[in-house]
Amino acid sequence: MTVSGPRTPDGLVTLANWQAPPFNRWAFQHVRELIPTARISRGSGPVWLLPRYERDLGGVEFITEHFGRLTLDELLDATYTDGFLVIHRGRIVTERYAGGLRPDVPHLLMSVSKSVTGLIAGALAGRGLLDVRAPVEAIVPELAGTAFAGALVQHLLDMRAGIRFREDYDDPEAEIAVSDQVYGWRPRDGRPRPAAAHEYFATLAAQGPHGAEFRYRSILIDVLAWVLEKAGRARFADLVARLLWQPMGAEHDADITLDAHGNALADGGISATLRDVGRLGLLALRRGRANGSQVIEAYWFDDTVRGALDGAAAFKAGDGASGYPGGAHYRNGWWVGDPGLPAFSAVGINGQLVFVHGPSETVVVKLSSWPTALSVPLRRATLAAVTALTQELSARQ
Repeated sequence: MTVSGPRTPDGLVTLANWQAPPFNRWAFQHVRELIPTARISRGSGPVWLLPRYERDLGGVEFITEHFGRLTLDELLDATYTDGFLVIHRGRIVTERYAGGLRPDVPHLLMSVSKSVTGLIAGALAGRGLLDVRAPVEAIVPELAGTAFAGALVQHLLDMRAGIRFREDYDDPEAEIAVSDQVYGWRPRDGRPRPAAAHEYFATLAAQGPHGAEFRYRSILIDVLAWVLEKAGRARFADLVARLLWQPMGAEHDADITLDAHGNALADGGISATLRDVGRLGLLALRRGRANGSQVIEAYWFDDTVRGALDGAAAFKAGDGASGYPGGAHYRNGWWVGDPGLPAFSAVGINGQLVFVHGPSETVVVKLSSWPTALSVPLRRATLAAVTALTQELSARQ
């Protein structure tokens, strides 16, 4: 049976086409109508109010490598933007919606979800419920005897567990394609596949030693979510609600997709509203403080920015060599472009971005529906835009 959503002006949206254009623009705002989800409840507590100080930033200009000179308005139109938010010194200065997105509609975050998962690890660690130096099988005994045995929790957080997992979105035989089937993101191809995520983890093979170079492997964050569930003694969606969404003062419920056995896709399955994603970025900028309280201990953010002693070398030796300056690294689910500023990001395919810039006290959120999962021209143009925005806001202070 093919699971499908409603017929849109572009045609019927199904599991077979929802991630492809033009269907993805509708689908990224209606994931719960295509795939089973769990609610991440905001609870009944007070909302973290964000004051507004509107500024016209649409005319800010910058030079891009592939498109020449652009204004911010032109960039947003050219890069399939659904939602765009700029928070400067705790105040919303720009908030825009397109493509049918509204302030109360959640948008798929893709791998920004990994950074959220990293925050949950930090919340548990700060409460003494998680030791990131522990072997994963000490927390999840079911992982003993698998390729994950011997990996530390920190290896999962930093994408340095030596697991073979090819993330080629165009290869139907790559592990990411099988994972999508297991998690219900694409139709089953009729071949024998694991019924659920925990069974799938055990089928993965080792590729190298744990703790070696950085290799981007989404499945590591899903294994991490199982570790967090064991440590926190709750389902992943409930951990996000209790440890982050509610104390942060989220404005709306979020949700996360589930496999057939109720396992959350922590690596990319969260959907949330634009302003709540902005609150996540502001919490990170303020080293875990949100809505008048310390939601996550500040040391976690200091550790994220600082990175492992060999983090920059491991990043350069692995998948992080291209497009990042020296000293950049990946830590606790976040991309740290410049530890010295600091400047760091949560990033997802198809154009999802949360950019945190310390010196200017700025958070930029961009939710998009790029027609391809990855695009160097669109990524570099977006980074040129956010860099120009931080410079502009710094100059106006």
